[in-house]
Amino acid sequence: MSKELLWLTLTVALTGLLWIPYMLDRAQVRGLWAALDNPKPGDTPQSPWAMRLYFAHSNAVENLVVFAPLVLILDSLNVSTWATVIACAGFFWARLAHAILYALGVPVLRTVAFLVGFLCQVVLVLAIFRVL
Repeated sequence: MSKELLWLTLTVALTGLLWIPYMLDRAQVRGLWAALDNPKPGDTPQSPWAMRLYFAHSNAVENLVVFAPLVLILDSLNVSTWATVIACAGFFWARLAHAILYALGVPVLRTVAFLVGFLCQVVLVLAIFRVL
């Protein structure tokens, strides 16, 4: 497995686990049965941090849709450079930071983490087109 695929796997795992804390909060705030039910407009609101993590999770999924194909394209082209490895690792750490900062409600640093992840994706696109 290439290092890029390793970082993709870790990013997929992170994204796949982000729902757990906000669902635990939902069970705590609304009760287990209500957490298992379909959300309704009159439901008790979740904790603010849990709602922010919910949005961070949605954002992580949206960005995974871009990141994963880029890594898979690089792998299919047999392209692996120090820049692609660093970009993939950077993307993972940026997404982790984004989720934590979003849940904590830290606006400016959250945006910086998002932009770092975006720049990592740009590096991967450039590597695909052999600009790097």
